[in-house]
Amino acid sequence: MTDGAPLPDLTQPATVVAPALVGCTLVRRYGDGTVVRGLIVETEAYEPGDPACHGYRRRTARNGVMFGPPGTCYVYLIYGIYHCLNIVTDGVDVPSAVLIRALALDRLPPDLPPQQATPPHRVAAGPGKLCRTLAIDLTHNGTPLGPQSCLDLAPRRDPTYPLVQTTRIGLTQGTDLPWRWYLQDHPAVSKKG
Repeated sequence: MTDGAPLPDLTQPATVVAPALVGCTLVRRYGDGTVVRGLIVETEAYEPGDPACHGYRRRTARNGVMFGPPGTCYVYLIYGIYHCLNIVTDGVDVPSAVLIRALALDRLPPDLPPQQATPPHRVAAGPGKLCRTLAIDLTHNGTPLGPQSCLDLAPRRDPTYPLVQTTRIGLTQGTDLPWRWYLQDHPAVSKKG
């Protein structure tokens, strides 16, 4: 799917990688050979020194993947029911990751229950929704991105996507940091503003 455009350099801080990932494509490969692609339309950055970052205080069994190599998937569970997909950035031992907040899918997964399939442009409009739709769960925690993996990235096809930068949402700490980016006026963005 690559057209010669480079992928973002994942060895940079999350605040650099997060806006560069908007407009890239998340590729989900299933065991049966099905492939679903989703345009990344919204991201959030989490870095050391950020009180909302899972690695802010120390490394734990839950957040250990976040301290691993760039390009690794960090998946965690929130509220006991929703999974969230992050891509680890920066360097080993640096807790830095980009939350993939929303995708615009090229098609719906064939086994998606009908009640989850409407409206189609909103099925991945939020971190929990996109993980549920693409069957991403804790078994994907620690998965490296790549062409032989069940998860991968493809570069931007359009370098002129208009981005909006704003504060992150759904947090109680670090709420003043403008570390959320999304495609302006895209209907799959989880929440505008």
